[in-house]
Amino acid sequence: MERNLEFDLVVVGSGGAGMAAAIEARRAGSTVLVVERGTIGGTCVNIGCVPSKTLLAAASTRQAALTNPFPGAPTAAMGVDLGSLVEQKDQLITQLRETKYADVAEAHGFEVCSGEASFWDPDTLVIDGKPVTTSSIVLATGAVPARPKDVTGLGEVKYLTSTTAMELTELPESMIIIGGGYIGIEQAQLFAGLGVQVTIVGRIAPTAEPEMTAILHHTLIQEGIRVVQEHATSVAQEHEHIQVRTLSGRSLQAERLLVATGRRPSTDYLNLAAAGIATDRDGFIRVDEHQRTTNQKVFAAGDVTAAPQYVYVAAATGKAAATNAVRIDPRATVAEVDYTGLPAVIFSRPQLATAGFTEAAARAAGHRCESRVLSFKDLPRALVNHDTRGAIKMIAETGTDRILGISIIGDHAAELLLPATYAITAGMTTRHIADTWAPYLTFSEALRLVAGTFHNEMPTSCCA
Repeated sequence: MERNLEFDLVVVGSGGAGMAAAIEARRAGSTVLVVERGTIGGTCVNIGCVPSKTLLAAASTRQAALTNPFPGAPTAAMGVDLGSLVEQKDQLITQLRETKYADVAEAHGFEVCSGEASFWDPDTLVIDGKPVTTSSIVLATGAVPARPKDVTGLGEVKYLTSTTAMELTELPESMIIIGGGYIGIEQAQLFAGLGVQVTIVGRIAPTAEPEMTAILHHTLIQEGIRVVQEHATSVAQEHEHIQVRTLSGRSLQAERLLVATGRRPSTDYLNLAAAGIATDRDGFIRVDEHQRTTNQKVFAAGDVTAAPQYVYVAAATGKAAATNAVRIDPRATVAEVDYTGLPAVIFSRPQLATAGFTEAAARAAGHRCESRVLSFKDLPRALVNHDTRGAIKMIAETGTDRILGISIIGDHAAELLLPATYAITAGMTTRHIADTWAPYLTFSEALRLVAGTFHNEMPTSCCA
């Protein structure tokens, strides 16, 4: 930081949003400095998507051996060496941190410096107390696990979060997870797949389609996961176990407790008030459609705002923020993020994936719509795999048949979201999809089959 303290853009945070912002600004010819107070790469590569999904893949491999549907081809699931799995996970993180972040920064010609950035006043950003001169700023500091305010006793017990759970090197005998959202579900199946007795306290996938949630709930129970769809009210240490009480008065005990009830913005050290930067009631930075904050020279992107918390959304908002932050010509097009057809995945087993609206969300947005559901019992690929746990639901606008949303639960459901997103963003209709070629004995054929049911066509294909 002794060399140059003048930049066109300073980006605070080196995760998906921050890196996308820095790359876009460099493409526009601007000088850029990225400031990171922790480890380069942010949540996704270090403590989020990458570590959780690689450990979940390991757990899924073991669970697949335990539930092998082909008795003529026997498999076995032996004991688990969690330390070895964690070491393998850490090696992957180190590799991706270098190739996807450090090497990318060098290739695009911007510096990533270690330090803590904060505001001195509306016009002054300091890094470790030293002022930096810049025309614009992008805040991309992400989010961290939140502690629920309505669960008493958490301050007196040692509990895990989605971050610290990835650091365990020994498996507990039992675990209670408070929270039934995507983090809670994925962590539950991760640890259950490795042999831990798991209990989930909370509603399962509360915003998903009910037809999908019912299948997921049934699958969790089949795998031996206890599901208590109630609200946790208190926790307490009881000798070697942690006790969790629910609203109905139920008492549950386990060796470890994992809290997965959401995330809060990482802004504590920024001194936003000094910069005149407003936040919402949950502390997320308020931005307009151009990612600008209430301070005209400061933009924000990614999880530190109230945008959907996915790394691809972080990247899109970071790119838009940088485009607008370094825009010199006032006549140039202003960048905005279009959320049409936004995909979302719970990497459960089976996966639960959604693109665009759910039926309830479509109606709440004012759309007149209708829906169709196709069970995977009618999908040839699922039949030959001897795993028909799944379904696809399509939402279409009444009158135009334009596709508004698609939800899928099943093996490889996430892989169907890209064509689903294409269909929604392109304004395709159910007739378009029903009349489009689909290869036989694939999961993607489900899209064509469910679309055909809007037109009274039987869900049949080829010879099955």
